[in-house]
Amino acid sequence: MNTDILDTEKYFGVSQGEIFSKLIEVGGNLLIAVIIFFIGMRLAKFFSKMVVKILEKRDSDKGLITFMKGLVSGLVKVLTIITVFSQVGIEMTSFIAILGAAGLAIGMAFSGTLGNLAGGVMLLIFKPFKVGDFITTQGESGTVKEIQIFHTVMTTPDNKTIIIPNGPLYNSNITNFSMQPTRRVDFTFGFGYGEDFKLARDTVLEIVNSHDKVFKDPEPFVKLGSLGDSSVNLAVKIWCNKEDYWDIHYYVNEKVYEKYGEIDGLSIPFPQMDVHVDGAIKSQN
Repeated sequence: MNTDILDTEKYFGVSQGEIFSKLIEVGGNLLIAVIIFFIGMRLAKFFSKMVVKILEKRDSDKGLITFMKGLVSGLVKVLTIITVFSQVGIEMTSFIAILGAAGLAIGMAFSGTLGNLAGGVMLLIFKPFKVGDFITTQGESGTVKEIQIFHTVMTTPDNKTIIIPNGPLYNSNITNFSMQPTRRVDFTFGFGYGEDFKLARDTVLEIVNSHDKVFKDPEPFVKLGSLGDSSVNLAVKIWCNKEDYWDIHYYVNEKVYEKYGEIDGLSIPFPQMDVHVDGAIKSQN
C-alpha cells in the first residue's frame, strides 16, 4: 500500500491522529446534542402536562389551560434548541441578541395588546369574577358573558353588549355583586316632622317582615337614620340571598308607598320651603 496516500499531514497539514481525535470530539458533541434534544422534548411535554394539571385543579378556564400549555411547551423547546446549537459549536450569542432586539421591538409595537394578554391571563388565574357574575368596573355594570384572552364581554340589564380590554380591567377596581351568597338591601324612608315616629317605624318593620325571603337572622334593622331638611329619615337594612335582592327591593318600596298613603298621620314628604313675611313689611303695605 502506498503510504503517501495515507499521509494526511503531508497533504492537509494535520495528522491522522488529530483527524480521528476531531471526529471523536464532533461525534461526541453530536451524540450529546441528540440526547439533549430528546430530553428537552420530553421535558417540554412533562412541564406542559404539569401546568395543565395544576390549572385543572384550580378549575381554570379552558382557554387559559390551552394557552399556558402551548406557552410552556414552546419556551422549553426554544431553550432546548438553543442548547443543542451551542453544543454542536454554533455560536448563538448574535442570534440571541437579534432575537432579543426583535422581541423588544415587537413588545413596544404591541404593548397594549400584550398588556391585555397579561390581564386576561391574570383574570383567568385569580378569578375576581366568573361568567354569569354581575359586576361594576370601568364605569360600566353588567353580567359577564365571556372572559377571553384579550377582552371581557359584558351584557347590561338593558341588553347592551360592552367589550372591555383585559389590561385596564384587571388594573381597575372591580365590584362583584355575585361573589357572596347573601346581600344587604338598604333603604331610606322619610316621614314628616311632627308625625308619629313609632308608627312609621313599626309600619316599615311590618312590611319588611311580611316578605318570606327576608332573613330573620340577622334581624331587619329599622332605626332613625337622620334628620333631613324636609323629612325625618328611617334607615332600613335587611339581609337576603343574592338572587332575592331585586325582588325584595321593589316589593318593600311599593308596599311602603301604599301604606304611607293609607295610614292617617303618615305621609311621604317632599322638598318644600316655608316663607315667613315680617310683620313690619306687611304693615307698610
